[in-house]
Amino acid sequence: MGIAFFLFRVFENWFASNFDRPLFRHYFVYRKLPPSQLKILQNEFVFYRMLSEKNKKQFVHRMAQFLSEKKIIGREEVIITEKMKVLVAAIACMLSFGRRNYTYNLVDFILIYPEEFYSAINDAYHKGEFNPREKVIVLSWKDFEKGYKIENDNLNIGIHEFTHAMQLEAKQARDLDSARFSKHFQAILKQLMRQDVKDQLDKTRYFREYAFANQYEFMAVLTEYFFESPEDFKRIFPKIYEHTKKLLNFNFADY
Repeated sequence: MGIAFFLFRVFENWFASNFDRPLFRHYFVYRKLPPSQLKILQNEFVFYRMLSEKNKKQFVHRMAQFLSEKKIIGREEVIITEKMKVLVAAIACMLSFGRRNYTYNLVDFILIYPEEFYSAINDAYHKGEFNPREKVIVLSWKDFEKGYKIENDNLNIGIHEFTHAMQLEAKQARDLDSARFSKHFQAILKQLMRQDVKDQLDKTRYFREYAFANQYEFMAVLTEYFFESPEDFKRIFPKIYEHTKKLLNFNFADY
């Protein structure tokens, strides 16, 4: 059995290296959401409705796993509702849906404030924040809700902050998902060094200015654009789009 497992892992690594995706993303055991949460997911989350029946089962399983492991806590008199739980989990699971390791190991808590909140980290008010030391993502519910309701403005604070968590995990971990993330992120950075890409960035001003604060913010903004305006992204920056798609292993819902 030990030899068979070793050979399987060798083959799995070979497959991932040659085909740039995991051999499989999901095991054959599925958890379910309570009917009340499933109804919210069906009614409120467009991405879920775009999935095949098989992928819907996987998505629900991952959400149930996420909600069993993460604590979602209200701040400043925010009362956490079923809708809040479902939408936070749905955004997180959508972003990680192409990954086999989808559980956000660097996140234990999600704190929800009613609106922008004061952060002692840099003495400023934020709409969202990822604090790896405390293993917490902090969100303004006002801005989170606006982010998922307006689907084409390339502003989604939930996607943005969970991307930060995913990127740091990829930097620290050694699993196949993290290796693929790092590989394609480096490819994206190399694209940004090309003069023709620089010229296109200057000409189109497609990505908002905040994307260029640093490489971590660029990746977080990139994922917002990937999910919210994929057709424009693909048309204007096709190579960066393809690297982003491969980085996330995202082959769902016509992306």
